Amino acid sequence: MEHLSKAELIAEIGKRDKRIEALERENALLHQKVDLLVRRIFGKSSEALSPEQLELLLGGQPELQSGKADASWTEESQEAPNHEPCGSVGPASVTATPGESQEAPNHEPCGSSSKEKRRNARERWPEDLPLVEQVLEPEEVVADPDAWRRIGEEVSEQLDYEPGRFLRRRLVRPKYVQRVGIDVVPVIAALPASLQERCVAAPGLIAAIIVAKYCDHLPLYRQEAIFKSRHEVILPRQSQTRWIELAADWLRPVYDAIGAEILRDGYVQVDETPIRYLAPGNGATKLGYLWTTNRPRGDVIYRWETSRAAKCLKNVIPVDFSGTIQCDGYAAYPAFAKTHLGQIALVGCWAHARRGFHEAREHASQQAGWILRQIAALYRIEAQLRDQRAGSSAKLRAATRSHQSAPIVQRIKNVLLAWKRARRFLPKSSMGTAIDYALSQMPHLQAYLHDGRVEIDNNLVENAIRPTAIGKKNWLFIGSADAGQRSAILFTLIESCRKRGINPFDYLRDVLTRLPSMTNWQIKDITPEAWAAARRLDSLKRAA
Repeated sequence: MEHLSKAELIAEIGKRDKRIEALERENALLHQKVDLLVRRIFGKSSEALSPEQLELLLGGQPELQSGKADASWTEESQEAPNHEPCGSVGPASVTATPGESQEAPNHEPCGSSSKEKRRNARERWPEDLPLVEQVLEPEEVVADPDAWRRIGEEVSEQLDYEPGRFLRRRLVRPKYVQRVGIDVVPVIAALPASLQERCVAAPGLIAAIIVAKYCDHLPLYRQEAIFKSRHEVILPRQSQTRWIELAADWLRPVYDAIGAEILRDGYVQVDETPIRYLAPGNGATKLGYLWTTNRPRGDVIYRWETSRAAKCLKNVIPVDFSGTIQCDGYAAYPAFAKTHLGQIALVGCWAHARRGFHEAREHASQQAGWILRQIAALYRIEAQLRDQRAGSSAKLRAATRSHQSAPIVQRIKNVLLAWKRARRFLPKSSMGTAIDYALSQMPHLQAYLHDGRVEIDNNLVENAIRPTAIGKKNWLFIGSADAGQRSAILFTLIESCRKRGINPFDYLRDVLTRLPSMTNWQIKDITPEAWAAARRLDSLKRAA
């Protein structure tokens, strides 16, 4: 270095300083990624934030750069005070959180107390449960009953349970011949229609195996062990697999009927989840996907595909479909919409947009906290629309959103654009990534403001995916690519039963019993929706 001039030394030092600065930025980004990965693996999965957490995150009003905020920022910040009275609807309302289900929002009414929650958490059971009465006589009375006179009684009840039991269903068909007659031709009753000739499994057993696997997430090898150890019944998993395949083939027409009904209103929510499957000859499992289509306040249907490519959507959404699809920012959806020449409108998901800012709250607490506060205000408005006594019509929802939600969305957009222009955050940082995603999705995120049918997020379809995610942690993979669609059929029926409050075992046992003797035009009468309606009608008739 002695032969370098002073100017060259200064230039070399400047280069090294820039290199050190770049390495420090890279190190900071890597620290953010490691912290985010650790939180995803070991932290809690819920994204709900209490008002106290938001106050800690904010710690004051966020600034754009060097302590200078533009005029529009200052005015908008004044519209979002830190506290609002209970029941208000405005930018600072933080009671509603988008990480919760649309069906069971995590909101408490104003004035609710922990005592009230404890009262609602007591045990409950139907009053028509079978009753087993046991009379406990005092020892003195048993020793000399004639010396005592009964004057009353005290009654107490307990809730008991008896494990499920196997039984042999023996079908006895007597043969008869006429007492008088020359021709001795015996008559015998015909066997009832069944899923398969000489199938040892009755519909009740097949329904129980399906519910245990696809609803209770018990792999077949565990069921085999339970049957053997607790009931002394040997049911190899190969036999159970054959019965599941048999049931899925019979239930396919019901599955198709559900799929046609889901697309009736022209608005669906779509998402996909990966599930591994065995691929012979590859030496390992391959990755397939369950594409899930949900109709809010309706049924849900799953479709199995061996990839996540945009072409798979052609099998999920019919070619002649025209309407609205709510989805996340995956590039396959815009590519698919372009092929339909304006027949499909895409709507974004605010829960996905919020997730990025929730993950950035450790590294940009004030700015991320402010965004989370604004999004919470949007969810507060949605919660109040859902909580109205008679529910909200699509027109009322659209009008309310236009009046109350649209200014908040515009405020969020203005602030994100200001941060983007000011280069406030590194593009690859957690906050920079969240800003880029939200701005790229902003046209789709604003679409819900103008259509009252549309939900604010895709949480309903994500809730429908959750049971499959729990299941694959237990059974790890699907046996083959062909078995994927059978699983999709059974997941569809189980989840549709859950959404309608139907006991899936009762439904499957009844439907599998009736299907062999039904015609195609009767299939519409045994979808979960029609089956539940028929049960309600029967209950009303019995009550009358």
